[in-house]
Amino acid sequence: MSKLLYEKRDRIAYLTLNRPEAKNAIDPELHQLLQDAWADFAADEDLDVAILTGSGDAFSAGADLKTYIPPLMDGRMSGNWVRENARVGLGGLTRGQHRIYKPVIAAVNGWALAGGLETALACDIRIASERAMFGSFEARRGYHHGDGGIVRLVNICGAGVALEMLLTAEPIDAQRALQCNMVSRVVAHDDLMAEAEKVAQQILRNSQLAVRSAKETILDVIGRPLDDQLKIEAINGYSSADADETLALLGRFYDKSDAGRAGTHETPLEPGP
Repeated sequence: MSKLLYEKRDRIAYLTLNRPEAKNAIDPELHQLLQDAWADFAADEDLDVAILTGSGDAFSAGADLKTYIPPLMDGRMSGNWVRENARVGLGGLTRGQHRIYKPVIAAVNGWALAGGLETALACDIRIASERAMFGSFEARRGYHHGDGGIVRLVNICGAGVALEMLLTAEPIDAQRALQCNMVSRVVAHDDLMAEAEKVAQQILRNSQLAVRSAKETILDVIGRPLDDQLKIEAINGYSSADADETLALLGRFYDKSDAGRAGTHETPLEPGP
């Protein structure tokens, strides 16, 4: 069976890391399979959202310590290798393919360690099972994050959380991850995929032009001066609409028929059969 299960259903791509016997550690083969799947997801016009999860009791333990890391320690990390590696991070999404503007949801079903944490952080929305655990154990092995873990921990959770997790190399549980904004919600383990699919449906009811422009804008404004941020937002926001689509969506709003309405004029999130 493939080390990555890749399915497509109803505009959603499902990627399941499938090495449960190795806690879904990413070996060179899985690293390439992920890159290929993300490239396909980006190119497929019938797909708008992806959900990434793991099989078994782990999301991912990160780079395989037996097959991925040791070869890098035997002198292969030349200047040219480092330059090439900087183009594409672990599994592709952590660096290089992070500019896929279609939303990616992480359904974190268990341990997300090291590169597994980096992979979860590279997703746009993280939903955690009550059993999920998050950790950066690299310092115990003689190195630290190199595929976006430090950058995204600081951007998402702040320097204090990043310093504690990386310097102590101790894990945090799902509730602590929720408190520090690492995940957006924690759900019962058996409800994890249903919750991820619900969030996907909330995204799918929207204009995908607007969704992708919003994601691009958020990525573009991180770390920039305020004036640059405001300019980027204004340019992207006012140029993102397609007139025909926007007028059609406004018509549904006026008719009180748009999906997922709340209150007196409540409508279902998903269309009926």
